[in-house]
Amino acid sequence: MVEKIYVTYNQVHKLCQEAADKILNEFKPHLMVAIGGGGYVPARILRSFLKKPGSPNISIQAIGLSLYESLGTDPVEVPGTKVTRTQWLDLTSLHMGNLIGKNILIVDEVDDTRTTLEYAVRELEKDVKEQAAREGREGEKTTFSIFVLHNKDKVKKGKLPDEMMSSGRYLAAQTVGDVWINYPWEATDIDEHDKNAALQEQQKKQQQQQS
Repeated sequence: MVEKIYVTYNQVHKLCQEAADKILNEFKPHLMVAIGGGGYVPARILRSFLKKPGSPNISIQAIGLSLYESLGTDPVEVPGTKVTRTQWLDLTSLHMGNLIGKNILIVDEVDDTRTTLEYAVRELEKDVKEQAAREGREGEKTTFSIFVLHNKDKVKKGKLPDEMMSSGRYLAAQTVGDVWINYPWEATDIDEHDKNAALQEQQKKQQQQQS
């Protein structure tokens, strides 16, 4: 049976807060691209912590990618094998052309198989490169970084660019085992969700006291 852990909004808020200084000082993002739907909430919370006094808020753009598949009546979803693009950026528009030459932070809730992140980085890099060529702006370097709330410690199916990983442009706020993570925005009963999270924390403290 798959082990489940419950994450609260409070915990998500604190994970974003703890990661903000490193993101601001090392990644220096000009804008964020949130992968829907799990990346929306972390990106919005992050924006509050990344705002510098006297500077405008960092823009958040959204892309939609689907990888998880439902197993019939089982409420637990499993990673699929094919990434489906449900929403994407139109880099031919005047506004989206501003991605060229920028530091872009890709935000998602979890790095599970890494398939979705691999797809997002590869396709965004390709699209920005093609748009830069069309505009004669090949000399402007666009840099992508990644932030996730949780990284699952497991063998990954997807692969991120070696240069990205070696230069430290990947940040997971927390590394966990290969467990099923229940995020609060997925809950249909938030009170029950928070109750399960509190019980989980209580059991963890009891185990620590006994060890």
